[in-house]
Amino acid sequence: MLNENIFLFSVDLEDIRLRMDDGLKYNASVERLVGNYLEFLNKFKSKATFFVVGDIPKYYPDLIKTLVKEGHEIACHSNLHLPVEKQTAKEFKEDLLRNIESLTNAGANQIVGYRAPFYSITPKTPWAFEVLAETGFKYSSSVLPSKNPIYGWPNFGEKPRKMKEGIWEIPISLSANFMLTVPFAGGVYFRVLPKAIINWNFKKQFGNNNAVAGYFHPYDIDVDQEPYMHPGIDESWFYNKLLYHNRSKVFSRLDSIMERFQPKIITYKNYFEELNSQDAKR
Repeated sequence: MLNENIFLFSVDLEDIRLRMDDGLKYNASVERLVGNYLEFLNKFKSKATFFVVGDIPKYYPDLIKTLVKEGHEIACHSNLHLPVEKQTAKEFKEDLLRNIESLTNAGANQIVGYRAPFYSITPKTPWAFEVLAETGFKYSSSVLPSKNPIYGWPNFGEKPRKMKEGIWEIPISLSANFMLTVPFAGGVYFRVLPKAIINWNFKKQFGNNNAVAGYFHPYDIDVDQEPYMHPGIDESWFYNKLLYHNRSKVFSRLDSIMERFQPKIITYKNYFEELNSQDAKR
């Protein structure tokens, strides 16, 4: 499997309205948008990973059941959507346990994966992998392996790594252009970067036999969202504008990638199991 073109398509399942003081006055759209992602995945007969924030089951009680029923992986994306660096090890563990509890109570099972908000596991949080191992996780996708204005781990390397605690870290894929080291396969970058650059990077990664690890959010495809200032961007007018840019083109770009490179979309759990299996044979 690891010799194929692997696309680790994933959705960071959160409702940004819930992190705003007056957010609930805006229209709810998460269920509709997840439905759109499921249509895309069903079209290509694929199963993906949904990294879910702890408050989703409270506001969308049937959503986890739907995802589990359709065979997708449920993984943790923290309970309160706080960066790892802003927590102590104890607080981090408590947050993880609450995240697990909310998801299992909603019908999820065999939760083995975690993604830190903002890819915020860095060299400043060496205890994070130990806590993840203590809490029963098997893999993480929480590192941005480059310098970054917010969080990054420049010397981590682009390939998955089995940490000394036994956790596999699957870093987000970055542009192969040394002048532009950004996550080309997800989020705002997937919408803002020229299509030719995105396609070149997919081709480069697949040519090097690397899986492409990407991420999307419900709002990335919400063409009907009411205009408001998104939380967590320091009231930046410029970045807020980018968050709305090219939402209507996400699926056409995804379709183009699927048709051109014919990648296989698999869950992070399946990918981690393949990595572990190959590592055991060495």
